[in-house]
Amino acid sequence: MVGGGGLIQIPALFLFLPENNATAVATVLGTNKLSSMCGTAIAAFQYSRRINLHWQTIIPAAITAFLLSFFGALVVARLQPAMAKKFVLILLVAVAAYTFFHHDLGDRDMPGLKSRTATLFAVSLGAAIGFYDGFFGPGTGSFLIFCFVSIFGCKFIVASAGAKFVNLATNLSAVALFAATNHILYKYALPMGLCNMAGAVAGTHCAILKGNRFVRRLFLLTVTALILRYGWEVLTQLFHH
Repeated sequence: MVGGGGLIQIPALFLFLPENNATAVATVLGTNKLSSMCGTAIAAFQYSRRINLHWQTIIPAAITAFLLSFFGALVVARLQPAMAKKFVLILLVAVAAYTFFHHDLGDRDMPGLKSRTATLFAVSLGAAIGFYDGFFGPGTGSFLIFCFVSIFGCKFIVASAGAKFVNLATNLSAVALFAATNHILYKYALPMGLCNMAGAVAGTHCAILKGNRFVRRLFLLTVTALILRYGWEVLTQLFHH
């Protein structure tokens, strides 16, 4: 509904995979990406049948996200993604605060930007989010929803639907790279993918049934969970140093 699935799946993979697999970070990420892509694809399909989507924004964002996600995944092999945690934590706090104090944010579809301006913003958003998702990843869905709401004036339910298509593009790109480098454990990823699909069907039905305010509250809850997770990790690193 609102992103944040990596909060559950990635720790579970590190915890429950056989030890020789769980220590290979790229393999864990590749397995997670394939299973996540299954759920994201089903959610995107479900939303497209019931929500009036802003395709003029989604398509350019998805194309650039697909391209930049691949480059982000290449860069991750050379740099430490852990360096991004402090920056992501600051962004998440800003997103949560802005959403919380702007009570009417995402309550209704707003006029939004002019066509050409919206396309430029969509391309820029897709590039930034795509690179981030390929390089680091956690919170991508939540950042996308926030951007669709705050920049393009979408309702939360419409933003959640649009975010699924852009996230699907980044997942496709990353999965292609992980598959080419043999970093996917298909015997785990495929059953997980089926469960992801079932969860996505339930989640989209719930979001559509309960409406915009419910999605907004769940979005704030998910962002808060991300803040707590990365806040704890950043504090732990500081104390260790």
